[in-house]
Amino acid sequence: MQKKVVQMSLFDIYNDVSETVENKKPKMIALLEEHIDFEKLIPVNFYDAFYSRFGRSHLFHLESYVRALLLQKILGISTDRLLLDILKCSSELRDFCGFDRLPDGSALTRFKQRFADRLAEMFENLVNLTEPICREIDAKKSDYLIYDTTGITFPVAENNPKYLNGILKETKKLVKKNPAVNPYGATYNLMPSASKTNPDARQQYINGHFCYAAKVGILTNGLGIPRHIAFFDDRFRKDHPEIVPDKTADPDSDKEIGDSRSLRPVLTDFKRLHPHFAYKTFLGDSAFDSYDNYAMLHCKFGFERVCIPMNIRNAKGSDALYDSNGAPICPLDRLPFTFIGQCGGKNRSLRFKWVCPKSVPVKGSSSRVCTCKNPCTSSSYGKCVYTYPDKDFRLYPGIPRGTEHWDNLYRHRVVIERSIHTMKDTFVLDSRKSHNTLTAKADVFLAGIVQLVTVLLADSIHKHALFKSIRKLIA
Repeated sequence: MQKKVVQMSLFDIYNDVSETVENKKPKMIALLEEHIDFEKLIPVNFYDAFYSRFGRSHLFHLESYVRALLLQKILGISTDRLLLDILKCSSELRDFCGFDRLPDGSALTRFKQRFADRLAEMFENLVNLTEPICREIDAKKSDYLIYDTTGITFPVAENNPKYLNGILKETKKLVKKNPAVNPYGATYNLMPSASKTNPDARQQYINGHFCYAAKVGILTNGLGIPRHIAFFDDRFRKDHPEIVPDKTADPDSDKEIGDSRSLRPVLTDFKRLHPHFAYKTFLGDSAFDSYDNYAMLHCKFGFERVCIPMNIRNAKGSDALYDSNGAPICPLDRLPFTFIGQCGGKNRSLRFKWVCPKSVPVKGSSSRVCTCKNPCTSSSYGKCVYTYPDKDFRLYPGIPRGTEHWDNLYRHRVVIERSIHTMKDTFVLDSRKSHNTLTAKADVFLAGIVQLVTVLLADSIHKHALFKSIRKLIA
């Protein structure tokens, strides 16, 4: 018996092709389309600002621009021109962005420059959305707030190594006449404070080298997820003039002073944007070690623990009865006392208990015996000292310095370094070709937005372990 032949209509062919294209979508596009609602992620103010400018006759949608620029960061595409070339070759990516026709490179650049502040608002909106997810992933680490600064370099003439070498040659001539002159210190003082091409590209000393860059302050939680990005542009410096320090002859000292001065305004802006967020632990490097910062963090912002290593430059004039970590020391042989815990009661202040380093616990008992041959007390228990965190919050910042607990807590500070590295390397901030400040600001916030979209995607597909890497999620 002959098999019956069924003639397919044009409608059937179209449906089969459409279904095939839908099922053969790359995993990345399928995941983003299914789990990320870009319309809800973009603030209403962003829509109003965009469409009030372009009206009903616009050629491209706001969502299309946002999707394309986020795709650029996800795939690590260094330039807008290369992004457009890739979109031109991929119909799937064009469909994902919603482009019927492609804009030119200048349109993407103008979008970044016009709406850099709106992208910042979108970032802050995502911070609100991801905060409960972070608490669900790890409530303990999400209670840490970590601060650090970095620089976004510009392709300006002053960043050319020949520029620095030229000034260095001139100062070496001065050394021949006066050997007491430090050529590198003199070069630092001769370098202009800002680039001629872009005044926002200011002289910075980052990771042991000079460069002209825009400074950025970043707050993350203990998971390394960005909570706030402060771009130190003209507006920020105008609102917070105290962040610009006077220039000295020591670049290391200048960097520490600049970082320390930026802490208060950054935390103030963060608290204003997210008044309901609360963190108990603050972590930062030694640049933030000052009495004013400890009092500010404890009293104004409510941190119960502040994990900041002591800066050697601030160690002068310290009490001789305590070491550089704030631990009591033996008055005879200068050995640091042993921390054995904290105590306090309903009607007593929190205090830390320290005992003589030669006092050893009695097996099977809570008592101790001092084994010192020349004891400084008649008590068989050994000398016991109590320190009170509220008395000197720098020496006793809610957690005893130099203990294993302190070391384990401070290790979490490295996550902000990794987050900054991800933004610069994975999301190609270091490969930027533009020297425009607004473009740089938009790129920084787009990199932060991608990190937060990763958290939303990991939560939506129930893979919290991959919340740090969007490329692993979409692999």
